Amino acid sequence: MSNLPGDVLCRRLQLSMILQHLRVFETGGGISASYAGKLLADAGAEVIKIEPPGGEPLRRWSASGAELGDKDGPLFQFLNTSKRSVIGDPSDPEVADLLASGDILIDSTDQGLPPAVIDAARQANPALVLVSISPWGRTGPYAHRPATEFTLQAECGGIGKRGNPERPPVQAGGVIGEWTAAIYAGVGALAAARAAGRSGRGDHVDVSMFETMVMTMNTYAWINAEFTGDTNPQRPGRNVELPSIEPTADGHVGFCTVARQQFLDFLVMIGRSDWLEDEEMCGYGGRWKRRDEFRAAMHAWTTQRTTAEVIAEASARRIPVAPIGTGATVPTLEAFSGRDAFTTNPSGGFTQPAIPYQLHGADTRPFEPVPAAGEHTGQIEAHTPQSNRGEPAALPLAGVRVIDFTAWWAGPIASHSLALLGADVVKVESIQRADGMRFASAHPPSVDQWWEWGMVFHGANTNKRGVTLDLRSPEGVAIAEQLIADADVVIENFTPRVMDGFGLTWERLSALNPRLIMTRMPAFGLSGAWRDNTGFAQTMEQLTGMANITGYPDEDPQIPRGPCDPLAGMHAVFATLTALEERDRTGQGRLVEVTMVAAALNAAAEQLVEYPALGRQLPREGNRGPRAAPQGVYPAAGFERWVAIAVANDHQWEALCGLLDRPDWADYDTADKRRAVADSIDAGIAEWVAPQTDADAVEQLLAAGIPASVVVLGAEIGGHPQLLARPFIESINHPVCGEVPCASLPFRFESSPDPWTKTPAPTLGQHNHEVLGGELGLSDQDLAELEDKGVIGARPSGL
Repeated sequence: MSNLPGDVLCRRLQLSMILQHLRVFETGGGISASYAGKLLADAGAEVIKIEPPGGEPLRRWSASGAELGDKDGPLFQFLNTSKRSVIGDPSDPEVADLLASGDILIDSTDQGLPPAVIDAARQANPALVLVSISPWGRTGPYAHRPATEFTLQAECGGIGKRGNPERPPVQAGGVIGEWTAAIYAGVGALAAARAAGRSGRGDHVDVSMFETMVMTMNTYAWINAEFTGDTNPQRPGRNVELPSIEPTADGHVGFCTVARQQFLDFLVMIGRSDWLEDEEMCGYGGRWKRRDEFRAAMHAWTTQRTTAEVIAEASARRIPVAPIGTGATVPTLEAFSGRDAFTTNPSGGFTQPAIPYQLHGADTRPFEPVPAAGEHTGQIEAHTPQSNRGEPAALPLAGVRVIDFTAWWAGPIASHSLALLGADVVKVESIQRADGMRFASAHPPSVDQWWEWGMVFHGANTNKRGVTLDLRSPEGVAIAEQLIADADVVIENFTPRVMDGFGLTWERLSALNPRLIMTRMPAFGLSGAWRDNTGFAQTMEQLTGMANITGYPDEDPQIPRGPCDPLAGMHAVFATLTALEERDRTGQGRLVEVTMVAAALNAAAEQLVEYPALGRQLPREGNRGPRAAPQGVYPAAGFERWVAIAVANDHQWEALCGLLDRPDWADYDTADKRRAVADSIDAGIAEWVAPQTDADAVEQLLAAGIPASVVVLGAEIGGHPQLLARPFIESINHPVCGEVPCASLPFRFESSPDPWTKTPAPTLGQHNHEVLGGELGLSDQDLAELEDKGVIGARPSGL
């Protein structure tokens, strides 16, 4: 018997079905379409999989190669709770009729659905939203080029930056590109459906996996190259962070020292205070040159202590630190104590990551069992697509105002996406504590306004307006409350104590503005054992098992370096869009909690379900993997030039044997046989690649239908033909930096031919007069007095 008030209980019951007015179809399957569909199903949408006879191939998949018997694989079971299944082809008349009843159609088929099928569905239902997910996007010069997630990692600049220079560059394990494409597809689907609900006009959301990987694995290196002029291809770009994953007396531990103070505290912790004034050692470039000296000193300290002892001491000093999780250990780690981070799969009975966000005061949708293939064929009821309000077509978030208290990358990339989707985003910093990414600058402090040259700041803050407010002052808090009083969304990504310390609590803000949605993005949550711990993307990659399957098997694990910030940010956008859907219907705001670690857990789900379901730990395999054989990176002619190749099926293998004139390989006609002689095959491919340029080798491989790519350096990506043609990279004029090649969204809307990017990233305090004066009504004298007190300003204090 519930003791909740009646209206609260009603809201709890209703919330788990926020999206129940939406019918979603999935075609093509795989991780990307299935996880996008899962996001929508978990929020209450009716999601129907259209599977071929015998079921989607992912049903028979185990990354460890385990025998499944007559059961679905654990990854399939994780991705497909609370869905329905029909057997058929979208071209079948009965299936085509079904499609016209949908609100969203998610398609990941290789070549896309036949135009006649799409046209018929959209003619019958003009509000239908088509979401296509493909390696390159459906348009552009590379649209039909063969690719796998591995070759896209090479093409996007991800592989080229990772690893010790003594070894070939190495992939990020776990097909993270599939997961990043999925969350962007989920966001694009829900955003476009929101717009269709207003205007009655559907859209095509064209998601490019390549672009999502440029966004998540490159970290705007092309902007830094533009700022510095450093695009030297003769300089190897890969390295390993120092410190990162290091040996202890009983295993490994992961560090992250992105802020200078964190690194200085680290030096004190390992007993090397003598290096505090050594600017070469305190700067990453100098430390990398002296890496043997640094590692010797660091390991002399870490290897004399257990992992638990190292974590305790580093945590006491507020140095981001984590154990290196595995498929077996992640659910047992202290970081998840006191949190509902895991749940039980209703079909397989194994432990799996829970839904990666929480709308406070509401229950999530209970998982329903995974459907059998075709279980609901012939049983799908009639459905009337969502009604619309007959409003003019506009961007999905037109008219939504967001007050943005985020910093670094995960939070800013979330509010950046809201801004690109049409929201009016006001970014709040202070001159005492500006966004830390301003200071990751392309220029030294000797350059005027050097804090305006941070590549990540530019990448994640276009389309925003910027103000400064010292929230440690009563005046600053009072003005912030004025901004919030008529806002739709507040978003922040500090540790919980920060906003609470300012007095800007959910209780205070919701009383001030009952319609407000407050999206909070703490690293580890608003509750739990690690509530107050600082965490960055590197920490999440170490903790959730991503690092454990990245790198060479005979070396320490390595972090993927990048994806967890955008993964967390886009889960926050999805959760915020979901809360806006509820608010539009009820008029009531909501506290939304999206932790970075929960988003990472979901993207690491394959290894996290493989172990409890099948008892198999996924290995660290360098550049090899379970989805292609052979798969590797091979040296080409010239300095630091490499070719990435992935043979994903037997037809491609036959083509490779023909191209290399290797009839003696013909007997290796299955992936298992090829894995058994992988070293020999790799040697043969390397011999063929070696005398050629990387471009010449790739051209021949692609012509034969074999997925291949040059290993691109991150700085080289700015001129990529596919990114410019769609366009993903859009230049905008900045008042300090001039033309800046900024990142837009990694999907295109058919209805939005204009550039996503309208305004450059704001300079510090650029819009104080426009927002605080013109909109809040503060006079010039008021603003001058606030500037004299340091409440506002346009230059960081204490430089």
